[in-house]
Amino acid sequence: MTSFPRNASAWCFRHPMAAVSLYVVIVSLFFLIFPGVDFLASGLFYSATSGFSAQNDPFLRDVRHLGPFLVRLIAIVCLAVLLIKLLAPGRPPLLPLRMPVFLLSTLIMGPGVLVNLILKNNWGRPRPRSVEEFGGDLPFQPVWKITDSCDRNCSFVSGEASAGMWLVSIVFLVPASWRKPALAFILPLCLILSVNRVAFGGHFLSDTLISWGVTLLVILLIHRLLYVKQPPLVSDTRLDEWFTVTGRSLQRTGGRFLVTARRALQNALGKISES
Repeated sequence: MTSFPRNASAWCFRHPMAAVSLYVVIVSLFFLIFPGVDFLASGLFYSATSGFSAQNDPFLRDVRHLGPFLVRLIAIVCLAVLLIKLLAPGRPPLLPLRMPVFLLSTLIMGPGVLVNLILKNNWGRPRPRSVEEFGGDLPFQPVWKITDSCDRNCSFVSGEASAGMWLVSIVFLVPASWRKPALAFILPLCLILSVNRVAFGGHFLSDTLISWGVTLLVILLIHRLLYVKQPPLVSDTRLDEWFTVTGRSLQRTGGRFLVTARRALQNALGKISES
C-alpha cells in the first residue's frame, strides 16, 4: 500500500497533462454527484442576517486586490521586455524572449480566453449570493450545466482563482533551486485568493477547484509547445531574430515618417511666411 502513493506521484510527474485532466474530471463528477458540498462550503461564510459579511471586511477586500495587482505587474514587466527589444533591436533582450511570451500567452489563453471569455460568459451559473439558498432569487445550477440564469461574468468558473493559479507559471521558468520556495509562496497565495472569493459569495467551491485545473492545463500545454516539444514551437533565437528584424523595420519606418513630417512642416512654414 505504501508504494501506491509513490507510484501515483511518479505517474503524475511523468504525465502531468493527463493527471490534471483526470483531476478536472474527478472534481467535476464529485460536485455533480454531491452538489450539496457547494452549499456546505459557501454556508460556512453565510449568515441569514448579514449574508456574506466577509465581503465588507476592509482587510479581505485588500487581499482580493493583491492577486490582480500581481498579475498586472508581471504582465507589464513582460510587455516592457518585448517593447524594449523592439525599441533597441541591436541589443540583447533583458530576458530570454520565450519567458515573456510564455507568461503572456498563458495569461491570455488561460484566465483571459478560456476562463473569462468562454466559460464565465457562456455557462450562465449564478453566483452563490444570487441563488435562493443564500438570499438571492435565482435557482442553483450544477457545474458544467449551460443555463441562461446569468448573462455574463458568471460564477463558473472563478476568474480570480484562475489568475491565482496562473502565477504558478512563474515556477516553470525559475531555476530548479528556486522552484520549491516559489511554490511555497504562490500556492498558499492562490489558496487564499480562491477561498476569499468563496467567503465573499462570489464563487462556489467547485468554481475555484475546476478553475485551477483548466488553467493549469493551459499552462502545461503552452509550456509543452514552447519548452518540451522538440523542436519547440518557437525558440529564443527565432524570437530574438524576429524582434530584431521587426524593431529595425519599425525604426526605418519611423525615420521615414519623421523625415516626411519635417518636410511637410517646413513647407507649411514656408507658405505661411510667404503669405
